[in-house]
Amino acid sequence: MLLSRYERMIARRYLLPGKGEAFIFLVASISLVAVMLGVAALVIVMSVMNGFRAELFDKIVGLNGHAVVQGYGGRLPDWRQIVAEARATPGVTSAVPLIEQPLAATYNGRSEAVLVRGMRVADIRSNATLGGKVVVGSLGGIVPGSGTIAIGSRLAEALGAQVGSEVALFSPQGQSTPFGTVPRIVSYRVGAIFEIGIYDYDKAYVVMPIEDAQTLLLMGDAAGMVEVKTVDADRVGEILKPLADKVGGGAVISDWRSMNAQLFEALAVERVAMFTVLSIIILVAVFNILSSLIMLVRAKTRDIAILRTMGATRSGLMKIFMVVGTTIGALGTIAGLGLGFVFLFYRQAVVNFVQLVTGQNLWDPSIRYLTTLPSKTDPVEIFVIAAMALVFSFLATLYPAWKAASTDPVQVLRYE
Repeated sequence: MLLSRYERMIARRYLLPGKGEAFIFLVASISLVAVMLGVAALVIVMSVMNGFRAELFDKIVGLNGHAVVQGYGGRLPDWRQIVAEARATPGVTSAVPLIEQPLAATYNGRSEAVLVRGMRVADIRSNATLGGKVVVGSLGGIVPGSGTIAIGSRLAEALGAQVGSEVALFSPQGQSTPFGTVPRIVSYRVGAIFEIGIYDYDKAYVVMPIEDAQTLLLMGDAAGMVEVKTVDADRVGEILKPLADKVGGGAVISDWRSMNAQLFEALAVERVAMFTVLSIIILVAVFNILSSLIMLVRAKTRDIAILRTMGATRSGLMKIFMVVGTTIGALGTIAGLGLGFVFLFYRQAVVNFVQLVTGQNLWDPSIRYLTTLPSKTDPVEIFVIAAMALVFSFLATLYPAWKAASTDPVQVLRYE
């Protein structure tokens, strides 16, 4: 939309307050601030929602893979063959045997439910989700027969344990005697404490060599499942179909969607709902632009009539008021993007400050799953938000601009 020199001059003057027009300028300023807050709210909320999904997906997949091959009855006697077949399947990047079993852990009279995970030593040390999250101790001492384990930070807090503590694991799968089954209670030394960042994992996970887990659970040489990762999480079903046909008789394959379906579906629904609700804020701000332009047209009716008698065209007047309204929307959009990015950069500091002022725990990991407020900005979404604000602002200018262009100078100046 190209403006002539006089049109640019008039548009510039209409954007700034004139004598007796402070109220119109105030309404326009409120419109700009409203657009800014609406855009900032959308950027912040959508980035946080994306961060939630990304953090949960990365950490859940980091421990559980894109899919798991589970044996019937919790046992896979032929796990070595399944691992070999999985690795030979096109699109599979890794196949890791492991054992997972819910047990109980006790220390100094405290008892907690835990999830024992047995993994090969090489897989423990190469797992990025575990290796990069050790806060105390080292995974280097966790070797078969050493009686050393790694536990989550929240579990360590609940038990009052630290590196070097002797934690007892209680397994109901014990030896049979004439008086019944005798549960097994085996003590292990804590060699490392890790913090993955997902509360449920940090509160329950106990990691040990798969050989020690087999001994503790009396599983012989069997594994419980095989964790599989692929080149594309969204195509995991298609990639693992050949493997599912091979192991169908003795095992079942569950992918990340089925294992965490309720969680990710809830996030997707909440994401759409938040986008819709917050978009209404921008729509309300746009109505403020509409009202401020209508007021401006009413206040400038005499000026518009004079411009028409001096040769100003209807299209020129329309362009002037469209540029004025769109400029307000554009400035509000730019300010909103800036405010949103600043908030996201200092998001955890803001949460901590609000908690300090209010005295309330706004980010309870036991409720929020994650220990910190996540964020992941999607450039496509940012573009859509900015474009939506600009389009709404432009549409809000059409009626006031048409009203200004349709002013009849004869009627306005008849009694001048």
